[in-house]
Amino acid sequence: MSAADIASRVRAGELDPIVVTEKALARFEERNPVVHAYLDLDREDALQRAAAVSERVSRGEDPGQLAGVPISLKDNIAVAGATLTAGSRILQGYRSPYDAHVTERLVAEGAVLFGRTNLDEFAMGASTENSGFAPSRNPWDRKRVPGGSSGGSAAAVGAGIVPVALGSETGGSIRQPAALCGVTGFKPTYGSVSRRGLVAFGSSLDQIGPLAATAEDAALVFDVITGHDPGDATTTTGKRPSAFLAPTSVEGLRIGIPEEFLDPSVDPHILAQVDQATDLLSEAGAITKVVPAGGLAHANLSIPVYYLVSSSEACSNLARFDGMRYGPRHDDGDLLDAYLATRAGHFGAEVQRRILLGTFALSAGYYDAWYKKALQVRRLVSDEFTTLFKEYDLLAGPTSPVGAFKLGERTDDPYAMYLCDLLTAPACLGGFPSVSVPCGLARKGPYKGLPVGLQLVGRPGEDHVVLAAARAFEAIRGEPERPVVYSAAE
Repeated sequence: MSAADIASRVRAGELDPIVVTEKALARFEERNPVVHAYLDLDREDALQRAAAVSERVSRGEDPGQLAGVPISLKDNIAVAGATLTAGSRILQGYRSPYDAHVTERLVAEGAVLFGRTNLDEFAMGASTENSGFAPSRNPWDRKRVPGGSSGGSAAAVGAGIVPVALGSETGGSIRQPAALCGVTGFKPTYGSVSRRGLVAFGSSLDQIGPLAATAEDAALVFDVITGHDPGDATTTTGKRPSAFLAPTSVEGLRIGIPEEFLDPSVDPHILAQVDQATDLLSEAGAITKVVPAGGLAHANLSIPVYYLVSSSEACSNLARFDGMRYGPRHDDGDLLDAYLATRAGHFGAEVQRRILLGTFALSAGYYDAWYKKALQVRRLVSDEFTTLFKEYDLLAGPTSPVGAFKLGERTDDPYAMYLCDLLTAPACLGGFPSVSVPCGLARKGPYKGLPVGLQLVGRPGEDHVVLAAARAFEAIRGEPERPVVYSAAE
């Protein structure tokens, strides 16, 4: 049952939110041992939250737009009293003293907070194999990754445990795992959703967004979490059109398909599915056109630019995790020894790699050559998108150059792992809203039988247009295939 259906029936008094939560708990017990989507789940807390919604309904109150919907949150989004590890052993045992802004919004609209999902440590990764605790697994094939860094959220939705989960994205961490797990993942316009209560990675890039079984549910949740927050100066003000209520026709919509999104490194069987998806959009009345090479001339530099900018911001943001204020620490030697031992012993290899990269890029003598140059190219990438949006309403292409690869396949090759963000990083650099929506299964090749994602990118502030197009495509495409998730015993 979709989140929209659950909320509608609970608000009408036709469905008991306690029953909804109990069924989700039963699915968790059966399926989480297979996909390892969660780091923590407080059953009593979930049932108490459901009971509170039930009580509001019994009093004749409207419990909100998400009444009784079980929603899981990535474990880098603060929930008062719950774990907040960011997937790192340096925060093991830490519990948040407050709610994130998005958490407050969800609770105010009657959502039932349902567990803490797994992630790559501090959201740094594309497979969830960098988790400080254990990797998550793809619900389509337990020997494959669910993507990352929001792999736990994508696996939880893909396995049907919950209809919606929140993730965060810095370079592709919502859309890429959504594509690999066959669910919808939406990265909002930068500044449209508050980052207060999100453990910071790259502050000029980070954004919270929904992963959902349907684009309709993603739009419903986005409407709830978007809006200005005085506690986050980067959030924009002003009234926004509803994404959930926006017209869903693609008739007359101008959709460009940049040649740069059809990179030779993209698996040809993924491209074949995306081609079929854009054909469906054309048949439904959209005006689709391939944008000749050069329209996004600097997009091929997005990976080095993204990793320089995000790592530079990360080395500053992660300086606070020294064992003195949060989590475990080593007390050997003097203060400096304690810092070094704590950070070396509790940060994973990938986090240490990015801290070192960021420190180097910001150091005297290298700042102008690396960090400043990266910011200049970032502006060029953003400007090229802006130019294309004068002619097109949306840009389309594959979400990921690869499908769900096997666990361990890329762990020894950081560069190959970084290239998973090849097609998602450009939209993050410019802060553009973008969605990945399932568009079928690869029919041949190494990803045969695995999900493929269609990516749609829109103008800043036009989140409702992007989500409306995704919802329209869902209607055109029809009901997608779902994975068969077996119990651990099987």
